[in-house]
Amino acid sequence: MSNLVSKVPQLTLAFWVTKILATTLGETGGDALSMTLGLGYAWSTAIFSVFFLIAVITQVRASAFHPFLYWAVIVTTTTVGTTMADFADRSLGMGYPGGTILLFSLLAATLVLWRWRTGSISVSRIATPEAEIFYWVAILYSNTLGTALGDFLSDSGPGYEGAALVFSAVLAVIALGYYYTNISRTALFWLAFILTRPLGATLGDLLTKTYAQGGFDLSRFSSTAVIGLAMVVSILLSSRKAGKH
Repeated sequence: MSNLVSKVPQLTLAFWVTKILATTLGETGGDALSMTLGLGYAWSTAIFSVFFLIAVITQVRASAFHPFLYWAVIVTTTTVGTTMADFADRSLGMGYPGGTILLFSLLAATLVLWRWRTGSISVSRIATPEAEIFYWVAILYSNTLGTALGDFLSDSGPGYEGAALVFSAVLAVIALGYYYTNISRTALFWLAFILTRPLGATLGDLLTKTYAQGGFDLSRFSSTAVIGLAMVVSILLSSRKAGKH
């Protein structure tokens, strides 16, 4: 096995807690730049894309697993995913259903191409730079898809609290599937990875949207800072080593 395998963290409870924090931070951070600062979705996407490219290139070129570097890339995918989804849904006029279908198609195409090129889309078999690049592209699309899906459900009636409960319930079903069925672990991972994103997106909106919109009207910048601090604590308390999945 290549050393690249050791660059993927263990899929423990701490991983999923940190992932939800990262997706929530992506929503509040992305909205802070595009909405609070008024840069718009296109410029915000361009700015966050630069940070994503820098982070992912550094990650791929690294020879070992570095927890903070790994999660920095995750955060850049959630922030650029937030503004990219909003740009497609709102600026391009595709709407939430159109944006969701487009992003799902891009994610599916990435996974199919990854499977065809490397023979597996399992996160336990990322042993080459090519596989790792596919891994990060898939994560980028899954986090972008999750943003569109979260907004779609929230605005369809349940609101932010209701949507968060729906996604939490679906994730609980996936967890039960992991422990009590023989469903493909790879399929369950990608389902959970995709759905933690809309959960984080709805939680982020719940924190920062106005009272009239059904939120708590908290500052996007202070919320982002607090969630970022919680992420740091979660990373420090979790395993600093990668391992088998």
